[in-house]
Parts: sequence; structure tokens; C-alpha cells
Amino acid sequence: MVWKQHELTLPAFKRGCHLVTSHIVREVSSSLSGVRVGLAHIFIQHTSASLTINENADPDVRVDMETFLNGVVPEGRSAPWVHTDEGPDDMPAHCKASMFGASLTIPIKDSRLCLGTWQGIWLCEHRDSGGRRRVVVTINGE
Repeated sequence: MVWKQHELTLPAFKRGCHLVTSHIVREVSSSLSGVRVGLAHIFIQHTSASLTINENADPDVRVDMETFLNGVVPEGRSAPWVHTDEGPDDMPAHCKASMFGASLTIPIKDSRLCLGTWQGIWLCEHRDSGGRRRVVVTINGE
């Protein structure tokens, strides 16, 4: 059984959902190599951005998801939030991050992440200016 861990930094993205599968795979490919069967756990170390798995082909899905999130979680002066110290987009970002979550677990088979044909890893940036995001990827398997 092998355990490997990578700490990586994703570049700053504008608010929205961004496909980051290739970036993550590139960073951990050496650790995936030789793993016949296992798991990859991917964890984002932030409370105002999230990770999810969704459509990897049509970028309109990412636009529509951002539209959905903005409709579900209100912002602005009429929003009911008490926590506003870090700006009007901060508390809504925390809500959205909790909806999608901070981690993913993906099976590994024959040195590859077992994502479906149309699946990709998304970084969902919920702040207007969130900055670079730190991610920890832990791989275990044999």
C-alpha cells in the first residue's frame, strides 16, 4: 500500500466555476503512476471556494451553475447576512462553499482517476477576488 500527498496552488480565478482536472492531474501524475487500484482525496483549504465534479465538455454548464448559485444565495443590501466584515460577497461565498463542499474522493484505476467520460473536477470560486487557492491531494492505493 502506498500513501502520497501533494500540496498545490491553483491560480486565481474570477468568480465562477472552473474546470481544473488537467491542472490537478498534471501535479499528481507521478504519484498516480503505478497505482493499480486506489483513491485520490482532493481537499481545498478555503471556506469561500469549493470543489465539485460535473460536466467537462460544455462551458455553458459552468455559466449556468454560477447563475443558479447566485439565484439561490442572495447578495447585496437586501441579503440577510450578519457576517459582512470581509465584504458583501463573503458570507454568500461561505454558503455556496458549504453547498458543494471542500473535498472530493475519486477512485484510481490503472494509474488514472476514474472520472466518467463527461466528468471533470471544478474549482468553484465564490468570491469576486478570491485569489490563489491551496489544494491538498492525498493518494493511497496499490
